[in-house]
Amino acid sequence: MQNQYFSKEGLEKLKNELIERTNVLRPEIAIRIKEAKEQGDLSENAEFDAAKEAQSINEGRIGEIHQILENAIVISDESKSGGVIVVGSSVKVDAGRGPQQFVIVGVTESNPSTGFISNESPLGKVLIGHKKGDMVEVRTPRGSEQYKILEVK
Repeated sequence: MQNQYFSKEGLEKLKNELIERTNVLRPEIAIRIKEAKEQGDLSENAEFDAAKEAQSINEGRIGEIHQILENAIVISDESKSGGVIVVGSSVKVDAGRGPQQFVIVGVTESNPSTGFISNESPLGKVLIGHKKGDMVEVRTPRGSEQYKILEVK
């Protein structure tokens, strides 16, 4: 698995999810399984099947979080260097439709509708390494677009 980039807050949120899944959800599901077993015949026990499915989903997510945390890199202000776009940079760009503001984040924290784009997205990949005043071309399934970088923080 490749490195995953996080803000301090994003990493903390993921760690809290792990704690919740391990210390709260796991025991709750275990109780559901125990109660379903006590009902008798497991071959036609919908509660048992649902609890086992919930257990599988929860354990899968716990494993996924552990893998992510092993490859987590925290984005800090010190990692931003000399006006060059890196993960963690706030970038203002214009593609001819007016300025747009984005923050380049890791995949796990991306939320394009709120302006947080992944460093692995087509736009994120192209912006990395550029600076204010540069023009970049982004190729997407809908075609190519030219973006002018107006500001880098």
